[in-house]
Amino acid sequence: MAKCGLCEVIVCPGTMAPMAALTDPQNPAPTSTSGPVVGFDLDMTLIDSRPGIRATWVALAERTGAYIDADLVVTRLGPPLTEEMANWFPAERIPAMTALYREMYPTYAIEPTLPMPGVHETIAAVHAAGGRAIVVTAKYEPNAKLHLSHLGIDADAVVGDLWAEGKGEALREHGASVYVGDHIGDVRGARTVGALSVAVPTGPCDADTLRTAGADVILPDLTAFPAWLEGYVAERA
Repeated sequence: MAKCGLCEVIVCPGTMAPMAALTDPQNPAPTSTSGPVVGFDLDMTLIDSRPGIRATWVALAERTGAYIDADLVVTRLGPPLTEEMANWFPAERIPAMTALYREMYPTYAIEPTLPMPGVHETIAAVHAAGGRAIVVTAKYEPNAKLHLSHLGIDADAVVGDLWAEGKGEALREHGASVYVGDHIGDVRGARTVGALSVAVPTGPCDADTLRTAGADVILPDLTAFPAWLEGYVAERA
């Protein structure tokens, strides 16, 4: 896992979107917010799910008798589960194996997963700015919610089963002006709807890769986010 030693900010004026409101039918909210609506990826952005995901893949291999290199799997988290399944199972077995993995996941993955450094302070900073924090992830939504509940991450809404440009659907629906993620797929999702792409090289993509993909802001990790958000809000006051 590559990390950027310094906080680097790259601003592309054309990519900035106005702050907007979040309306979640399952979590009724005011029609407007006084601060930004910020979207966040989940795996390797808010949580270090590698221990839990590895444990689930190991258990799946034991259950099915398939060869799966779980250590390799956790080096490339981000894309949809079905894409990873295709590396270990024939196409006709992928739907059944995906369903089995998701069924096993709560047993093996929730407890070992850790919060990323700065995650609670990051969500608190969004709320302190009068904004809302939404999680938009490729992960199966019920399992994403289990992670957030277990780790006490106070997101205002959670949308699962979306990847790359598909994440733009939820960002647009919820009026997010900023999207934070660790993968080039997250950058693509933000840029699809003109949201500011804030990247953290805490997952499989290093800072250079994220920059090349078009990230507007690169932070070393979430511990730098509250200070960055303070400046972002002040500039728009």
